[in-house]
Amino acid sequence: MPVELHSSPGHRCLMFHDTADGTEGVQSNQFLIIDDDTGAIIDPGGNLAYADLYLVMTQHFPPHRLSAILASHADPDIVASLDRWMTGTQAPVYISRVWERFIPHFCKPGKTQGRVVPIPDPGMRIRVGRHDLVALPAHFLHAEGNFQFWDPASRILFSGDLGVSLGVDPSVPIRQLAPHLPRMEAFHRRYMASRKVLQWWAHMVRGLPIAMIAPQHGAPLVGDAVREFIDWIETLDCGIDLFGQQNYVVP
Repeated sequence: MPVELHSSPGHRCLMFHDTADGTEGVQSNQFLIIDDDTGAIIDPGGNLAYADLYLVMTQHFPPHRLSAILASHADPDIVASLDRWMTGTQAPVYISRVWERFIPHFCKPGKTQGRVVPIPDPGMRIRVGRHDLVALPAHFLHAEGNFQFWDPASRILFSGDLGVSLGVDPSVPIRQLAPHLPRMEAFHRRYMASRKVLQWWAHMVRGLPIAMIAPQHGAPLVGDAVREFIDWIETLDCGIDLFGQQNYVVP
């Protein structure tokens, strides 16, 4: 069953975390934003997740009413099920312009024609119902073209692969960061590109009134953990900061 992350008159945010992708692949979260009679799905997942996700979603919202499919980047656990969403909905797909010509490879020929909206590098606003969702630049965190989605109505930042925690119960929010760092640190050191980019990201989001950071894997961060995560990630050496010439040797 989904976790309700937010509910206010005419606006809901749901997280689906126990779809079948975790049986063979990595555990992934999918998110549904409902605004009045329309909605958007964020990072709809791979083929392993599709059947369970579609079935459970119909209990809360008719998928054919979706007005947007939002993809933070083009990894298989984000959009491998896109061919089936193209069939089951009329919604356009919003994804970085970097991946615009790549995602048709997930679909049958012609399925995405006229239905891919490339997000420019500075980001954009995407209307869903009565509110705008904001595509925030998060390039190289970890994909070359990467976006997070900020929902001002719920004050939730859907953060993609930033903020991931491994081996936790996704339905239990993280309220204090320190006890969870052993489940976060190795992932972020390997998958994020550099501390420079993390510093730029922290500077960008620190001024937003964030009530929750909802990543694609693991549990959402709430309360003090939001500020603690931003402060921690801003100083993290990762990616190319940790690699040197010794990592580029012919085996």
